[in-house]
Amino acid sequence: MPLEQETDPLFDEKHQNAEPKGTRIPLRYLMPNVITVLAICAGLTGIRLAFENRFELAVSMVLLAAFLDGIDGRIARMMKGSSKFGAQMDSLADIVNFGVAPALVLYAYMLDQARSFGWIAALLYCIACCLRLARFNVMLDVVGKPLWQNNFFTGVPAPAGAMLVMLPVYLGFLGLVPTRTFAFIAAAYTVGVAVLMISRLPVYSGKAAGTKLRSDWVMPTFLFIVVYVAFLMSYTWETLTLTTIAFFLTLPFSYRAWKRFEAADAASTSTDAEKDGSEIQS
Repeated sequence: MPLEQETDPLFDEKHQNAEPKGTRIPLRYLMPNVITVLAICAGLTGIRLAFENRFELAVSMVLLAAFLDGIDGRIARMMKGSSKFGAQMDSLADIVNFGVAPALVLYAYMLDQARSFGWIAALLYCIACCLRLARFNVMLDVVGKPLWQNNFFTGVPAPAGAMLVMLPVYLGFLGLVPTRTFAFIAAAYTVGVAVLMISRLPVYSGKAAGTKLRSDWVMPTFLFIVVYVAFLMSYTWETLTLTTIAFFLTLPFSYRAWKRFEAADAASTSTDAEKDGSEIQS
């Protein structure tokens, strides 16, 4: 069976016309899209809860949307249920869950006190998220780049941006009063996160770790995950605040790692060029 028909049996018009009506479709093609729809529902519900002044639930729903949006693609690959329709739908869901929902929750909680400046900051964040996602989709088709560049994102990825931009909300839940002055600071911070998302800053993606783990790291990794989840459930806002700060602290190390790879790549290229030149002369 051709690849196009295998990857999109649900929504490919030619495949639907070729198959008789009532053909059974494997559930593995439906599950990832169902998770994507649930993520959109969670993100939109977070917006509704924010305008009802139920901010803790609103933030929880936005984080749930980000989690679901982050696993749907992985589940699709694990179940071999990837499709072009699912990829497009996931990309649209990212705009809602990582762009619109965090910006509106933050605006309803605090940025509205900064009036027009707060709204402009929310708009800039949403636009930056859209541009970031569009650039990511375009760069997927780039060929010929060094393999080590696959270990880095260009700019802060959209899921991380959603987590970072809500830092003022976490601080508010921890007791920092959302005054008008704090609202202006939060608006400036929101613009800063937007700039990081559309910047050319290399951000380590962790893909170099691969899918396998050294045997001596299994138990420490398992223990770390359990401890982190326990703290996240018991001290949610403190843990999210520390996680956000830790992410910011990793950015200089990502930049240094990129420079090291870049220097090694340039040295390797020059060495190969010298060898080719010497072979031609000989």
